[in-house]
Amino acid sequence: MFSPLEQFDAYSCKVLTIGGLDISLINILIPLIVSILFIYGLLQFLGLDLKLVPDFWQYLIESLFKFLLDLIKQQVGPKGYIYFPFIFTIFTFILLTNLLSLTPFSFALTSHIILIFLLSFTIIFSIFLIGLLTHNLQFLKIFVPECPFLLLFILVPIEIFSYAIRSVSLAIRLSANIMAGHTLVFIISSFVLNLSSMKFWFYFVFLSVLLAILVLELGVAFLQAYVFTILTCIYLSDSLKTPGH
Repeated sequence: MFSPLEQFDAYSCKVLTIGGLDISLINILIPLIVSILFIYGLLQFLGLDLKLVPDFWQYLIESLFKFLLDLIKQQVGPKGYIYFPFIFTIFTFILLTNLLSLTPFSFALTSHIILIFLLSFTIIFSIFLIGLLTHNLQFLKIFVPECPFLLLFILVPIEIFSYAIRSVSLAIRLSANIMAGHTLVFIISSFVLNLSSMKFWFYFVFLSVLLAILVLELGVAFLQAYVFTILTCIYLSDSLKTPGH
């Protein structure tokens, strides 16, 4: 690997063709499959008989449940409890893919903006449909601000554009932070390896910096999953509350 951006390249891990149809396994699919299997296993675990006095793993899952429930209560309100599985899946998927990207020889799935844009666009479009189903055409009032009539011809397109751009902002915020962090880790780690022939204390200083950045990347993995989820809750709240400005 000669470029810091090569770690984000998509390539075939196993070339497979059936009847001339290319069904090759690419590296992007590996963290996606692992994340889906983990979430499925977690949901299966939640279906088991839980203990009155929880063990470590049950306590960890219950803490995650409480954290997300409190988040929904604060941002959406009681009406948002029905969407808890939706919020739970989003948070665990992004968090798990971010954590998987920190393991050696892994792939940063959330760094690919086209994949995250597809996810964010689906979320925003689904939230828009929820608003339409909840308030019918009255929901479209969110695009009509209270202003003089002549200004509506300018402000209504701006409101529509600002609503549509939410999917882009969600995707860019997540992918840019993950890509920047992984690129920084690659640059510093390459620099540390080049210093391996120098004095130990000098090498140890930069190795400590690299470890500090890795810890920071771990925090970013949690933070970006939280930011993506809380923004989703805010947008969901806009669809559930009474339309109007």
